[in-house]
Amino acid sequence: MKADVTTLDAKKAGTVDLSDAIFGLEPRTDILHRMVRYQLAKRQSGTHFAQGRSDVVGTGAKMYKQKGTGRARHGNKKVPQFRGGGKAFGPSPRSHAIKLPKKVRALALRYALSAKAKAKELIVLDKTESGEAKTSGLKKKFAKLGFESVLIIDGSEVDKNFGLAARNIPNVDVLPVQGINVYDILRRKKLVLTKAAVEALEARFK
Repeated sequence: MKADVTTLDAKKAGTVDLSDAIFGLEPRTDILHRMVRYQLAKRQSGTHFAQGRSDVVGTGAKMYKQKGTGRARHGNKKVPQFRGGGKAFGPSPRSHAIKLPKKVRALALRYALSAKAKAKELIVLDKTESGEAKTSGLKKKFAKLGFESVLIIDGSEVDKNFGLAARNIPNVDVLPVQGINVYDILRRKKLVLTKAAVEALEARFK
C-alpha cells in the first residue's frame, strides 16, 4: 500500500510503500486487548504490603483468664480483631506479570499498526530533525500538521533537539523505533512514523 510522505513544514515529500503484512492486516481487538493487559500488568510495581500477625509487635501470652470475664476467649494480642493487630489476608509483594507468547506479542504490534493505517491515523514523516530545541517553534509546526494527541516513532535514535523541544508538549510522545509498543500506539490519536522507522519495522518483521 502507498502512503504520502510529509515534512515537518507540512509539505509533500513523495510517497512510500508500506508492507501489507504489517500495515494491511484486519485488526483483531481480542489480540490487542490481551497485549494491553500484558503491558499494564507487567509494569505494576507489586510492592504493596500489609503487616500480618507475624509482623506486628504484641504479646503472645494469654492476656486474661479463660473464663469469668464475659468476653471472648483470646490468647494473642496480635490477632486482626484488636487495634494494632496484623491484617488478615493482607497484600504481599508479588509480580503482577502475566504470560503472553512472543508470537502473539509480535502479532499484536502488527495489528496495532494496521489499525492506525485502516483508520487513516497513520502519518509518515520524512524526518524529525530540528535546528534548535525550541518548543514554541515545534508547536506551530504541529498545529499545521494537526498533531494534538500523537505518538512519534523515529529511527534507532531520536534527534536530540527534536526530543528536547517535543517533551514539553502535552499529549505528544517521542520514541525510538526500539521502544514502539501497542499500548502507546493505541493511547494516542495519531501515529507518526519517520521513513527510517518504517524501514526498521519492515526489517524487523521480515
